[in-house]
Amino acid sequence: MANKEMEVVKGVDLNRYMGRWYEIASFPSRFQPKNGVNTRATYTLREDGTVNVLNETWTDGKRGYIEGSAYKADPKSDEAKLKVRFYVPPFLPIIPVVGDYWVLYLDDDYQYALIGQPTRKSLWILCRQTHLDEEIYNQLLQKATDEGYDVSKLHKTPQSDPPPSGEEGPKDTKGFWYFKSLFGK
Repeated sequence: MANKEMEVVKGVDLNRYMGRWYEIASFPSRFQPKNGVNTRATYTLREDGTVNVLNETWTDGKRGYIEGSAYKADPKSDEAKLKVRFYVPPFLPIIPVVGDYWVLYLDDDYQYALIGQPTRKSLWILCRQTHLDEEIYNQLLQKATDEGYDVSKLHKTPQSDPPPSGEEGPKDTKGFWYFKSLFGK
């Protein structure tokens, strides 16, 4: 089943997709702190058609973040297959790290989404709100399972209600988030 080509959403309106998305669940990643909470992504369309990506998470009361960019993997395709690029370490941006960002499901109102990668090693459930209805969550789990993902690896992300606003809290400005993530902290 893992060899099956994934179904990817077609015709995503990037303008509607922009804004803040809260991470409802994800596969654990070495690029995110294990005890991160209130994890979210904010997307902003740039004039050149690329997307500014701001990923934030709070660990022990401190806001960690990394900024990058996203762009269509194939500009001629209407499939929502994007590439995301971050530079590491964030405080000395010299090494680009590029990953796949495939929109596997997006509701008609652009309120929740299922994001994956062709390797099936990364999976995210995103929502415009800090919480997602359990029935919808289960539907997204089924969609991920149908696409060959082992959803038992999903970890729900704790979200505050209301979420932190703006850039509140002390910042991890030296890039320690990046180094901690390398060691799985």
